[in-house]
Amino acid sequence: METETKAGSFVDEISAIPGGEGIKLCIQCGTCTASCPNADKMEYTPSELIAMARAGMRKEVLSSNSMWYCLSCYLCTVRCPRGIKQTGLMHAFEYLAVREGTSYAGSFTPTMYRSFNHFACALGSLPEFGFMTWFYMLSNPFRAWRMIPVAWSLLRKGRLSIKARKLSPEATRQLTAILEKAETLGGVS
Repeated sequence: METETKAGSFVDEISAIPGGEGIKLCIQCGTCTASCPNADKMEYTPSELIAMARAGMRKEVLSSNSMWYCLSCYLCTVRCPRGIKQTGLMHAFEYLAVREGTSYAGSFTPTMYRSFNHFACALGSLPEFGFMTWFYMLSNPFRAWRMIPVAWSLLRKGRLSIKARKLSPEATRQLTAILEKAETLGGVS
């Protein structure tokens, strides 16, 4: 009976997070897993992750790499016969993992999120070169060396800006409002 209580409370917690509402609707058809281009890289497939969460396997779910490999391509969402927004569910799992400090050690996604928020709030813009430099300094400076040829190619083709494009005061105000709203909804910066 204790397992049911734990499972129920974990599912209720996930359901209360924006994006996690669909966890109770899943019929375990496996369409999300069959649609996922990264399912083979995940420790647990999307349908397994839902089943595990519903079974109350909180630690296993939140410490897995599965949600960090979600590409947010929405193939699972558009193909789901129940209309579950699987991508939102993966983000709900990410949120819980970051909040509890159990995020998968092999993922730099939380660092990327924090870097984005830092730049967006501090500067009101996102200078790509500075943003990526900051991200690599926070995550793994040695990985930046491998990206130099890519950065150089993007610079030559005019696809990477060194100079920040400043937002208008109105756009900065709107961006700040969006980030503050996300934080009030439980976002972690």
